[in-house]
Amino acid sequence: MNPELRKLIESGPMFHLSTSNADGSPQVSVIWALLDGDDLLSGHMGWYAKLKNIERDPRVVLSFDAPREAGVFLNQYAVLHCRASIEKGEQAWDLLNRLAKIYMTPDSEFPVPRGPGYLVRYHVERVGGVGPWSS
Repeated sequence: MNPELRKLIESGPMFHLSTSNADGSPQVSVIWALLDGDDLLSGHMGWYAKLKNIERDPRVVLSFDAPREAGVFLNQYAVLHCRASIEKGEQAWDLLNRLAKIYMTPDSEFPVPRGPGYLVRYHVERVGGVGPWSS
């Protein structure tokens, strides 16, 4: 993975997860995610539409902006075409608690009771957007 893209992901942008509903219409959710090697991970405490969609069709897109730069015509952004997989387990809450420290404050605890949930792993197959990571 491109080092500039890795640095941008590690800065904690909000990700737009795009999946396809059963009827083919788009479904978009804003999620927290982090790197795990060259994959990304997100945690979910419920079996939401995005997870049902991933179970049916694992092809997803994650997109996010770089911080705005004043005077820049087209700000940098990334579009990650991924194949997603879902794991059920207790580690979802632990991941979300770790992400709360990135997305909220370093001493935050994830504000939902500990329990079983779902980890989603996103294997990046193609990268696009505007920035040094796009071809």
